[in-house]
Amino acid sequence: MTNVLIVYATDYGNTRRMAETIASGAMSVPDTQVSVKLADDVTKDDLIASDAVIVGTPVHMGSPDWRVKKFIDTVCSRLWMKDSMIGKVGAVFATGSGYGNAGGGCELTMLTLLNNLVELGLVIVPLPKNTPGYHLAGLQWGPYARSAGEKMEQTGVTEERLEAARHHGANVSRIASVLKGHDLFAKPTPVLAQ
Repeated sequence: MTNVLIVYATDYGNTRRMAETIASGAMSVPDTQVSVKLADDVTKDDLIASDAVIVGTPVHMGSPDWRVKKFIDTVCSRLWMKDSMIGKVGAVFATGSGYGNAGGGCELTMLTLLNNLVELGLVIVPLPKNTPGYHLAGLQWGPYARSAGEKMEQTGVTEERLEAARHHGANVSRIASVLKGHDLFAKPTPVLAQ
C-alpha cells in the first residue's frame, strides 16, 4: 500500500477543494491510501508513515500561508535533522487570487515550498506540460487554481481548473508506488584510492 499525505491550509475553502481533488487523483491509482490533513494537524509520525507528501497553500503576499510555514518550521525541520524523509516523493500546489493569470505569487510560492521539500531530501514530481488541464492551471512546478476574477472578485475554484490537480495526484501516487521500498539514497560505500 502506498501512503500519500496531502498537507494544506485554506482560507475560503479553495485550497481544501484542490487538496480533495488531488486526493481523488491519487486514490485512482491501485493500492493507494490517502490522508488529507490541515497543516496544523500534521505530526512527524504522519510524515514518517508517508511514501509521498503533497503540500498546498493559498498565496499570501507572494508566499505560502503562515500555517504551512509553521508546519515546515516546527514539524519538518525536526525530521530534516534526522534525515527521516530522504527518498520519499514530494510535490506542491497552490491557489491564488492576486493579479496575473495564476494569481499573483503562485509560482514563487510553489518554488518556496519545493525548496523546503528538496531540503528534506524528497524526490520531486513536477507537472509535465502535457498534463490535461495544464493550459488552464499548470506550471512546471505543480498545479495552481485561480480563485478570483481579473478584478479580484471572488469566483472560487472552477471545475475546469481542477483537472490538472487530479492528474497531479495520480502522477505523484504512481511515482511513489514505483519508488516505495527502494533505498535511493543509501549511504554510498567509500571508494578506496588505488
